[in-house]
Amino acid sequence: MIEQSVMDLWHGFGVAFEWHNLIWSFFGVLVGNLIGVLPGMGALSAISMLLPLTYVMSPVSAILMLSGIFYGSQYGGAIGAILLNLPCHPPHAVTCLDGYPLTKKGRGGTALGITMISSFFAASFGILVMIFASPVLVKIAFKFGPAELFAIMLVGLIAGGTMSRGAPLKGVAMTVLGLIFGLVGTDVNSGVQRFTFGLPDLADNIELVALALGLFGVAEFMLNVNKMDAVGSNMEVSMKEMRPTRAELKQAFWPMVRGTLVGTVFGAMPGTGPTITTFLSYVLEKKISKNPESFGHGNIAGVASPEASSHSKTQVDFIPTMSLGIPGDAVMALILGALLIQGIQPGPQLITEHPDLFWGLIASFWIGNVLLILLNVPMIGVWVKLLRVPYKYLFPLAMFFICVGVYTTHNSLFQVGEVAVFGIMGAILIALKFPVSPILLGYVLGPMIEENFRRAMLISDGSLSIFVATPISAVFMAISALLIVLQLYFWARGKIRNRQSAAAAA
Repeated sequence: MIEQSVMDLWHGFGVAFEWHNLIWSFFGVLVGNLIGVLPGMGALSAISMLLPLTYVMSPVSAILMLSGIFYGSQYGGAIGAILLNLPCHPPHAVTCLDGYPLTKKGRGGTALGITMISSFFAASFGILVMIFASPVLVKIAFKFGPAELFAIMLVGLIAGGTMSRGAPLKGVAMTVLGLIFGLVGTDVNSGVQRFTFGLPDLADNIELVALALGLFGVAEFMLNVNKMDAVGSNMEVSMKEMRPTRAELKQAFWPMVRGTLVGTVFGAMPGTGPTITTFLSYVLEKKISKNPESFGHGNIAGVASPEASSHSKTQVDFIPTMSLGIPGDAVMALILGALLIQGIQPGPQLITEHPDLFWGLIASFWIGNVLLILLNVPMIGVWVKLLRVPYKYLFPLAMFFICVGVYTTHNSLFQVGEVAVFGIMGAILIALKFPVSPILLGYVLGPMIEENFRRAMLISDGSLSIFVATPISAVFMAISALLIVLQLYFWARGKIRNRQSAAAAA
């Protein structure tokens, strides 16, 4: 199997080095790097804005570009966190704790250098895991029937809803809202229109591009437009300062390894975003450190470990998405939606049915990570200067591209109106502390869950026992039940503790 994987990877490099695929991969990591540096924007916003472009691209080029944006933004986000104590994106909030104190000590360049080394090491390990773990699923591909696929997707749906940030009940509510959005349109089996309210434009379902641009593009800009101003800085970082010493590399090595392993373990778990992973790796390092009091005051381990965990998880996230059709987070759900737009069904048979896409994607990860290092080292001064751009100039420019992008997908002003509605809705939900990521998860997984459920019921003549008839489906149904029971237990325990605290205070 190892020999076959190596041969497939060699084929993937041939696909990734095709000039048009290489150009789009470079474009993706460049845009992702830029988006990562800019405050208030992220991979979700960038992918949402560029999703309309994929309609006129080949499937391989489209996925390579979107993936490049995803892991490219992880690199860029560390720059603002380390140099300016500006956590542009949640996963890098942990990096600020020790990255910015290192900058104040005059070692910001060293922190950036350690970050790039940790990121490349962790990404490479994650890619190796993807190479040798994903083909194993091909061996059992034909054991996945409608019941098994339903059970697996149900786990992803419940995990994504209950493990999102904030109250679990709010996450479940947003997941259900996403399921309802996914049901809008014409039923493929009966031909009956559902939840269209007599609007012909909704007969072909709610457009994924409009939903994503509204929730993750317009909503984020609306909430940040009055909060983000120009960030002044006279920070200058030279290439020489970014080269860590041998002692610093030795100090960062084992934290980097442990962070990589934490990110890899959590990478295949649906619903665990990179923010959770970075916090866990940071806490782990602080627990096992001989000098825990040094954390928060410029400890290199506090930079190396969370950054490594973030990047290894970013790569391993693609395993459940591509091989099982289960997105681990909102970004993966968006990439899953891009595959569906291209007419490609993610799942266990994707590796054999679309080898160019799968192995070309894996090869592009290594190419993209090398490009990111080549980009970040000489252009660090440029990225710092971009942090001074006033948000009032970025906002109207982004709105313009969003409107043009969504209109050009189907030349429909109705979809521009959809973006506005979802943007206002998203801004209200975020202001009320509702997580919006589960909406996208429910929207993408909902129709596939419904389809496999109906197929399974047809096969079993309406008997629900089909979902526990095979070991695979039974195990995943049990996991779904366990997730629900655990959330009820945590909720009940929290209630009891609150009552005891209130009684003690009285």
